[in-house]
Amino acid sequence: MTDTTPSRLMPKLRFSEFRGMTGWSKRPLGEVVTPIVRERKKPTVPYTGLGIRSHGRGTFRKELEQPEKISMERLYEVDSHDLIVNITFAWEGAIAIVRPEDAGALVSHRFPTYQFDRSAVLSEFFQYPILDKQFIYKLGVFSPGGAGRNRVLNKSDFLKIELALPGVVEQRKIADCLGSLDELIALEDRKLETLRQHKQGLMQQLFPQPGETGPRLRFPEFEDAPEWEEVTLGTLLDRSPDYGVNAAAVPFSESLPTYIRITDINDDGQFESSAPVSVDIDATDEQYLEDGDIVLARTGASVGKSYRYHEADGRLVYAGFLIRVRPNPERLLSQFLAAYLSTWSYWDWVRFTSARSGQPGINGTEYASMPLPLPPDGRALTEQRKIADCLGSLDDRAAAQARRIGALKTHKQGLLQQLFTSSEEEAR
Repeated sequence: MTDTTPSRLMPKLRFSEFRGMTGWSKRPLGEVVTPIVRERKKPTVPYTGLGIRSHGRGTFRKELEQPEKISMERLYEVDSHDLIVNITFAWEGAIAIVRPEDAGALVSHRFPTYQFDRSAVLSEFFQYPILDKQFIYKLGVFSPGGAGRNRVLNKSDFLKIELALPGVVEQRKIADCLGSLDELIALEDRKLETLRQHKQGLMQQLFPQPGETGPRLRFPEFEDAPEWEEVTLGTLLDRSPDYGVNAAAVPFSESLPTYIRITDINDDGQFESSAPVSVDIDATDEQYLEDGDIVLARTGASVGKSYRYHEADGRLVYAGFLIRVRPNPERLLSQFLAAYLSTWSYWDWVRFTSARSGQPGINGTEYASMPLPLPPDGRALTEQRKIADCLGSLDDRAAAQARRIGALKTHKQGLLQQLFTSSEEEAR
């Protein structure tokens, strides 16, 4: 039954035309969605399957080249705006709404599908509350068992989960507001990706490619300079590569050193300072990073990832799964090395060097032996500086773009908290 006394279910922020109206109604999903039973489909080549990522990350498409190995009794087609649930990982938030571009994809029988009663709830609105921590908690409550495939959501229990809903007109207003913000974020994401691709393309021109003795593009003042030479990294360092602190992270404290680990370095090689952690040691000056230092991941899936220390990030102690290299500023500019560590040539070397049995890894000695293409002596530092400044300006633009995207996402999160009833109210 619909909750007929919902007056306390009131968002903090409401559009003007809905102020003074009654609060939202708490309704079980079984009243607003209907299970769908569709005809089984025979997969074609290539077979396009639709899966659901956990932790609220939506859907993904996957192609299988041997559809004959897939039992057609286990596949059916989904339509745009369908609600699909991975009952095995529902407790992690593996629930999503089918995007228009995914209509017609085939899904596994393990993914129950539901259709919205659009007179009661709009899928465009519903995509936001299903990301709420309280909603995911409810999915977990109704997913008993251990973990993974031992923890399965009961379909009938799923339909009992209650959700606070306004009328469809207000739902549309909220969905349009947040949808326009999502479109803006997507546009800014594309701009950032364009900058990254432009930098990557430029780097392939400014650094020699494998088997070549010079870059394909040189600044005018260096066009007549001698060809580049290949030098091992270790000969260009002030000291041998050294390992970080072998200690676990602890919650951040002003009285303890700030800790940087592999997971604190983002894909752009920047320190993620939004949720810092500390390390509980009496750190020496030697254990802190200094201007010009670069740390490199030495093991695991992130092997090869790098970060060049910036004083603006504050004093940082680096963890044991990172290796520090300190370029000799009279032979190798830190900014130039940091730029090279983003090239395809470097990553080809990482893949080759780290290809071991079991866990991939590169130790300090191997990093020291890494071949590095370098402008010849004489004007070497001048050309290094020119390349580093060129690519650094693109990095600055990309960093500014990333901050803009971060600000938009923070704004969206604030709107979500204001435009929807709080988890605490719904839990009462």
